[in-house]
Amino acid sequence: MNKLFTTKEFLIYLIKSKSKYYIHSPFVYTFINEVLNDKRSFYCYEEIESLRKKLEANDARIEVEDFGAGSLLEKKNTRTISFIAKTSAAPKKYAQLLFRIILHFKCKNMLELGTSLGVTTAYLSAVNQNEKVFTVEGSQSIAEEAAINFSLLNRNNIKLIQGKFEEKLIPTLVEMKQVDLLYLDGNHRLNPTLDYFNSCLPFFTEYSIVVMDDIYWSSEMKQAWEQLKNHSSVTLSIDLFRMGILFFRHDRNKEHFRLYF
Repeated sequence: MNKLFTTKEFLIYLIKSKSKYYIHSPFVYTFINEVLNDKRSFYCYEEIESLRKKLEANDARIEVEDFGAGSLLEKKNTRTISFIAKTSAAPKKYAQLLFRIILHFKCKNMLELGTSLGVTTAYLSAVNQNEKVFTVEGSQSIAEEAAINFSLLNRNNIKLIQGKFEEKLIPTLVEMKQVDLLYLDGNHRLNPTLDYFNSCLPFFTEYSIVVMDDIYWSSEMKQAWEQLKNHSSVTLSIDLFRMGILFFRHDRNKEHFRLYF
């Protein structure tokens, strides 16, 4: 993460983001009330956050392969489980937002690019254990740790695929046939991010949702976000600073919202 760039963008976000009282779109107003501001504590939250705490306290070191932009905080190939858990998993409020998005929109076919240790994946898979989550992780050692965590949580509806996104994405999409929710949390470079989106595009329906993590992680990620929210297939985008959400619904004109979260 480029801290200077991200800090500047965060200040802009604070100035320009809006609350529900300034939103005139019924769809977005409902999203704010029923998803974004839903303060309920759901059944899975405690067990997943308990796992997160254990991982954040784990100082064991593993060899890590970086296939994307990597970490700007740690350039060594050997990293602690604690460091990975603290820097790679979606923070609690965003991971729980993903859970509520899936619950509210009844997403069935879910794809995650960037498993890391599997904390966020656990939220994706918690809504309905009859619905499968496909998740792709480039680093073999991290994927092995994620598999252990899925076993601890008894998540049998997760299919973990280890390998480079460029090699595994298309076969995974062919197997899935349709993507209702795509969570993009890997690579963090402009062109690969655009390529992943374009590869998935034929597998979206008008009710599919794309969630991009770290949209202001760097100038490249901001460019990727700007290009994707302006893509001809996208009719609605929601900027939450950490995450960006894209919708494809045909019943609306193109709109962009920056919401306070």
